[in-house]
Amino acid sequence: MKKFIGNKAFYKMVLLLVVPMIIQQGITSIVNLLDNVMVGRLGTEAISAVAICSQFFFVLNVTIFGGLSGASIFSAQFFGRKDYEGVMHTFRYKILFGIAICFAAILVFNIWDTQLIHLFLNETAGDAADLALTMTLARQYLKIMLWGIVPFVISQCFSSTLRESGNTVIAMTGSILAVLTNLVGNYLLIFGSFGFPRLGVEGAAIATVISRLVEAGFIVGATWLQRDNFYFVRKAFQSAYIPAKILKGIAIKGSPLLLNEFVWSIATASLTANYAFRGITVVAALNISSTISQLFAIFFMAMGNAVGVLVGQQLGAGDFAKAKDTDHKLIFLNVGTSVVLGCLLALFSSYIPLIYNTEAAVRQMASSFLIVSAMAFPLHAFNHSVYFTLRSGGKTIITFFFDSVFTCIVSVPLAFFLSRYTLLPIVTVYLIVNMADGIKSVIGFIMLRTDSWVRSIVA
Repeated sequence: MKKFIGNKAFYKMVLLLVVPMIIQQGITSIVNLLDNVMVGRLGTEAISAVAICSQFFFVLNVTIFGGLSGASIFSAQFFGRKDYEGVMHTFRYKILFGIAICFAAILVFNIWDTQLIHLFLNETAGDAADLALTMTLARQYLKIMLWGIVPFVISQCFSSTLRESGNTVIAMTGSILAVLTNLVGNYLLIFGSFGFPRLGVEGAAIATVISRLVEAGFIVGATWLQRDNFYFVRKAFQSAYIPAKILKGIAIKGSPLLLNEFVWSIATASLTANYAFRGITVVAALNISSTISQLFAIFFMAMGNAVGVLVGQQLGAGDFAKAKDTDHKLIFLNVGTSVVLGCLLALFSSYIPLIYNTEAAVRQMASSFLIVSAMAFPLHAFNHSVYFTLRSGGKTIITFFFDSVFTCIVSVPLAFFLSRYTLLPIVTVYLIVNMADGIKSVIGFIMLRTDSWVRSIVA
């Protein structure tokens, strides 16, 4: 067991890195839950409209993450080698990429908003008036949310580089301010409290945009005020120059990651669209269950980032034996904790949906989805850790097959077939699709054993 259990110093190091990320993601998840509860009080159509738009921004957010991930691999390893000039160039790349992705996203959502929303509305499984109202609300919400894309991207560029440089406190503080702003804004604008206009889903969107402006403003301002501690920001905006060697490396290692995250996010949204074939109530129930599940999943999500940062830094420093040892201990900790969290989620699955003001059938379905999610927690935690392990060693093409290709050739076709051509209850369909990730875990275990990821890409 010494291979999997660390000493006190090891866990102290992990906690110093992970706890701020857990606090950051935890507060965000709690406020997302409160957002859902507030919007849910407006009716099933409102919560379904927000859930549909959330799928689009999920694709966008994951694509941004994928585009920044290639540079992040180099940032972590450059920082491990104390090559702070290299960190600056990778940060500059992130900013330029962010500008490009903002332009593309705003263009797509402006031109094809109706067509995209329609993908999640099955006219044979719902009342026409309900579907029309859902479409109207979704378009209103989407148009306003577009204003939050630019500050969100800026926050991601700064916070990811800060994290790879060993600082997670600034991003955590920015997120706390953002979620508090969002919570207050929702209360004032959704329901028209204290004399503010009652704007419904539009109010929820406005509050989110304002919170993202607050977050970006704080992170950028705090980083600049402490620029003596963060070399990467001092000269980053003096030019757009990036050394050809670094640009080529990011392009080679980052392109598969970008493609992976983009394809995987679309495939995941397709899963939701397939489940939604069974009716608009399924969309609402999935939105409730996914929001609650994310609150319990923050630990294994943060641990994935810890794997990427700690293992990446050790690989960059050339300490391969320590990188392997750290990886084993982190994965064991991640999976073990996820078993406990999954049990807690299953235990409270019948009670948490009761806070939503929606139909009893929606709450019951959400409760069943939560139990399935709880059962799948250990699988998702292990797969998440494997993904970041492979990525930290630059095995980005393999991560593409491990993540996106698997989802596209196994999960999506399985959900498509079971939702349309069988009479299985939707919860059973959801269970089968989630448990299929066990195949992915076996593949991941085999890839970890090869040690092909144990290498430096900046030497």
